[in-house]
Amino acid sequence: MTEESQTKKKKRGEMIVVCSAKGGVGKTTLTVNLAVALHKKNIKINVLDGDFQFGDVSLALDLQTTFTIKDVIEEIDRLDSPTLLSYLCSHDSGVRVLPAPERPEYADLITDTAITTICDFLVQDHDYVIVDTAAGLNEKTLQFLEKADQIVVVTNLEMATLKNTKLMLDTIKMLELDDKVQLVVNRATMESVISAADIPDILNIEDPILVPNDFQMASQALNIGIPFVISQGKSEMAKAYFKMAELLTSRREIAPLPSSKGPSLLSKFFGRKKVKEGTVE
Repeated sequence: MTEESQTKKKKRGEMIVVCSAKGGVGKTTLTVNLAVALHKKNIKINVLDGDFQFGDVSLALDLQTTFTIKDVIEEIDRLDSPTLLSYLCSHDSGVRVLPAPERPEYADLITDTAITTICDFLVQDHDYVIVDTAAGLNEKTLQFLEKADQIVVVTNLEMATLKNTKLMLDTIKMLELDDKVQLVVNRATMESVISAADIPDILNIEDPILVPNDFQMASQALNIGIPFVISQGKSEMAKAYFKMAELLTSRREIAPLPSSKGPSLLSKFFGRKKVKEGTVE
């Protein structure tokens, strides 16, 4: 097999990881609406609910799930691409979903090796895999960030959220992943002592995506399980999401499957943490 054919064989989709330093900023709402907006471009989209304890992607899409990632884990030693595809739930929009477990204690069953196997299969079978993570930087979220092609960090104009977002962005930069980051400011037109125009200076980041404030529409869409890019496709918020989809796809570079060589992100994170604490000679 030639080098060119090997490269072609290894071509894959992209993984977009959605994260936030604080809960309640609209991360899951962003995930499902971005997924539907991307699918409207006639490309294959999968959403992986990476909040393994308290994931809400199924709720946000009103999915009656038959299988979750727990069922996949039970087959992980025999897993192949067709088997994994059979466990995905299909939304009416065409977006495929791998839901989080139904019970928080099942999260402990999901190993780092299993996440790597599942993600590798998903990116081979879809143009984009969007991962909705738990708030903060837990071990699983760090693993997703390491595998990500693009990292969407979600924040808003509240002081506490911005403080924690700054810490998250500083950590991502320390891990040398900041070139993957796209900041999204939710509710950017809300009444606040901080304006959206202040965000680049406060967070030291250029060109954030600004999503206008319509809390009532977003809340209603989440509660009834119909993304507003479907039900309110001409609204200003939906238009912002379609523009976001265009921006993220314009940055796309389909890369070969990443090599496992070299130190992991976790070793970098905890290694530097120990150095800072003075526990490493």
